[in-house]
Amino acid sequence: MTTSDPAVLVLEDGTRYHGHAYGARGRTLGEAVFATGMTGYQETLTDPSYAGQIVVMTAPHIGNTGMNDEDPESRRIWVSGYVVRDPSRVVSSFRAKRSLDSELEANGIVGMSGIDTRAVTRRLRDAGAMRAGVFSGPDAGLSPDEQLALVRSAPEMAGLNLSAEVSVPAETVTPAVGERLGNLAVLDLGVKQSTVDNLARRGFEVHVLPQDVTLEQLLAIHPVAAFYSNGPGDPEASDSHVALLRGILDAGLPFFGICFGNQLLGRALGLGTYKLPFGHRGINQPVLDKETGRVEITAHNHGFAVDAPLEGIIESPNGYGRLEVSHIGLNDRVVEGLKALDIPAFSVQYHPEAAAGPHDANYLFDRFRDMVVAQQAQQKDATN
Repeated sequence: MTTSDPAVLVLEDGTRYHGHAYGARGRTLGEAVFATGMTGYQETLTDPSYAGQIVVMTAPHIGNTGMNDEDPESRRIWVSGYVVRDPSRVVSSFRAKRSLDSELEANGIVGMSGIDTRAVTRRLRDAGAMRAGVFSGPDAGLSPDEQLALVRSAPEMAGLNLSAEVSVPAETVTPAVGERLGNLAVLDLGVKQSTVDNLARRGFEVHVLPQDVTLEQLLAIHPVAAFYSNGPGDPEASDSHVALLRGILDAGLPFFGICFGNQLLGRALGLGTYKLPFGHRGINQPVLDKETGRVEITAHNHGFAVDAPLEGIIESPNGYGRLEVSHIGLNDRVVEGLKALDIPAFSVQYHPEAAAGPHDANYLFDRFRDMVVAQQAQQKDATN
């Protein structure tokens, strides 16, 4: 609920927005980004890809459906801070167990309300994502100069590796649903539960592995394929994960990556990555699938992208044969998918599992399953 306790959002360019404390009191620092989804805030809060970020919601009314025990995407809330315009005064869902503000407070998430979040969004679109801080409680009384100095002392997202922060400490296994295809090695860079569930429903016994797993340890589970998840951080700071992926590709395992996994596949193939001015975050991003010609409405959460020509076929600089861009973001012509033509590997920049919707791209899990089945058939024929 809205309180009268003061709070202030401070951007690193000195812009200040005054509002009210929401959730825990204190200070929090991170990269300010905006998310455009009108629903699914619980999935947003628990998405590990938001680690290190202060999320500003563009939708004006947040908190209507409270928080429940069924929709979390991971084991905790990951956002560094949370900024909303008009928090709901009541919780009106029969599934709700707690209110949003009480959940934020219980998890120590410093937030604020009562500001024009779309004005903040326009600022971030004009100037780009930047470091920020939310100050409430005693920290709201710090001088503007002190607050700005704290914001500017925070690390920038570029060059930051956050995989160890969000990854599981030890292997977890989710049994396959229905016909079993075999073990799937999932590198946890910030994986969401709905991703694991989608893979299990395709017949994979899903082995979620810590981000520091070695190639030998990964191959020891005898996987039929490998998968890289979404996650936070700069792909340029993840050379060990790129080296692991090159080992996976060299071993001939089919590969599927989403979001951060797409960026790491690009780097494994020899392509570059770069930081977007303000990134894509929300559940209403239009993407063209070049293979089908369909435009899909998709869920995104990324601040980095792969640098590759949008049209034509190119050769992998790292010797993996031909590859092409398979999907294109229609808002700003950003690479949204890669497809290797001579090895069994593909990836997309968005989130096809999208528990909060949309589900236009859910077929990609079927495409991955079909690729693995085809590989198994080829291997069987070769041995006969």
